[in-house]
Amino acid sequence: MPEAPKVSSQHLPTEYSVTENNKRKLDFIEDVTKNADEVQKRVLAEILSRNADVEYLKRHGLNGQSDRESFKKIMPVISYEDILPDINRIANGDTSPILCSEPISEFLTSSGTSAGERKVMPTIEEELERRSLLYSLLMPVMSQFVPNLDKGKGMYFLFIKCETKTPGGLLARPVLTSYYKSSHFKERPYDPYTNYTSPNETILCSDSYQSMYSQMLCGLCQNNEVLRVGAVFASGFIRAIRFLEKHWTLLCHDIKTGTLNSLITDQTVRDAVMTILKPDPVLAGYIESECGKDSWQGIITRLWPNTKYIDVIVTGTMSQYIPTLDYYSNGLPLVCTMYASSECYFGVNLNPLCKPSDVSYTLIPNMCYYEFLPVHRNNCISNSIAMPKSLNEKEQQELVDLVDVKLGEEYELVVTTYAGLYRYRVGDVLRVAGFKNNAPQFNFICRKNVVLSIDTDKTDEVELQNAVINAVTHLMPFGARLIEYTSYADTNTIPGHYVLYWELSQNGSTQIPPSVFEDCCLTIEESLDNVYRQNRVFEAIGPLEIKIVESGTFDKLMDYAISLGASINQYKTPRCVKFAPIVELLNSRIVSTYFSPKCPKWTTPGLKQWTDIN
Repeated sequence: MPEAPKVSSQHLPTEYSVTENNKRKLDFIEDVTKNADEVQKRVLAEILSRNADVEYLKRHGLNGQSDRESFKKIMPVISYEDILPDINRIANGDTSPILCSEPISEFLTSSGTSAGERKVMPTIEEELERRSLLYSLLMPVMSQFVPNLDKGKGMYFLFIKCETKTPGGLLARPVLTSYYKSSHFKERPYDPYTNYTSPNETILCSDSYQSMYSQMLCGLCQNNEVLRVGAVFASGFIRAIRFLEKHWTLLCHDIKTGTLNSLITDQTVRDAVMTILKPDPVLAGYIESECGKDSWQGIITRLWPNTKYIDVIVTGTMSQYIPTLDYYSNGLPLVCTMYASSECYFGVNLNPLCKPSDVSYTLIPNMCYYEFLPVHRNNCISNSIAMPKSLNEKEQQELVDLVDVKLGEEYELVVTTYAGLYRYRVGDVLRVAGFKNNAPQFNFICRKNVVLSIDTDKTDEVELQNAVINAVTHLMPFGARLIEYTSYADTNTIPGHYVLYWELSQNGSTQIPPSVFEDCCLTIEESLDNVYRQNRVFEAIGPLEIKIVESGTFDKLMDYAISLGASINQYKTPRCVKFAPIVELLNSRIVSTYFSPKCPKWTTPGLKQWTDIN
């Protein structure tokens, strides 16, 4: 297997060292993608050999075999619920080798905002090295497209979440908190690509207000040095811009006077910020002038004039933020650099300046062992990608290896990791977009099982997103934008119906007539699939409802999720809510409600379609 590139420990910020480092890492990508299948065989053999004596593998009858054929024949494909009893044993203090021969170092928590619950994934210390490796590949790739990124700084809004402990004493925390609090991040050697405007102390502050305020202040103080800006998700970066909208007067006062607001009480943060903050009335005046203008269009390029791109995830449901990012940045490139999850880090985008709709990720073959479960959309009653948790024997035999996926086909990702997950269904649906040498490149489609359903309808995340995009065109003549949305399957009414919660921003002064919102309701229904529309016509589903909520509602929703333990870094607005307190929060902030005025169009499907559906 090609050796992973090492990060130099020498503090040599020279043109030669940067160029040489980049070359080694790009060569590494070239090597592992050329030899993708060989690397995958070695990865699986290594995982199985290391863990030959663990209880889980023996329980299923894999008695020391480390070859691919035996593994596929013997080991079942599983979901989270299948290993939850084992996870609970580890969490409660059982240190025997249940899933992995290496000691479990901590648990990584998923964002878990869809149903008010979080998953916890066991991990080992060694995984930090793999995450660091993937991070180290990002800027060498990016530097092929945008030169001189080592000549300035990145303004990234990065946050931690306070961890908890399991009954057995292991830490449980989000994957990014684990990484930021590790020596791999805190004691990283000099690298011009990880030269951030935010001091480590501001990132490692557990108070989200103090962390955001201090990071924004440091970013403003160094505004001319900033070459790229970003956060993990698009929603997180927009949250930072909205924070600036609310607090720019306080920030300008600090820059003008060289003093730090008394609300920043963390002494380590204060000390770190004061190494950067100096009295600068000219800069303060400029920021005040720009932020005080009526329009915030292009505010990013106005305040950080040397910014070359925005580094955020805008795939999947994050794509709804693209118009807002374009508005704030005057159309700067939106770059999605990597694909990762709490279970494992997976791949990188080798064409980072592509359009958001064309983003594809090349899976790095030595991160884990990959398999792919074909998604048979035609067999699903509403073309939903939701699939049963358990697979029958025929479905398990359908799984294909990394190098055997087919161009244009969709698959659910299944992984076997060094940390003790075996044939685990991650829940992501991917489409094969192309190949880098022998390694496939994937578009991220969506998370499976994020659906609305009242009767036999099953509306998935992608269908809902597209329907909303179609509907909001009715708002454009009134200068209104959709800031955020979620949905709820309301079964308290007879019949049940879909509810969408919308938070809007309106620049124009013309009031939006109720008929426009009714048109939005109908457009959404017309955009949904045939089964939904059939159920509407036959009154198995009631008229779709849009509820307009107060400004700031979705910030409140995020704050509530964080109070339950979600990570500010990993938080994504749930596109479907079921958790009663969240629904109550949304309903408490309703400004107005509107219903679809009539049934959407529906025609009887042809015989073949009807046969396929049934």
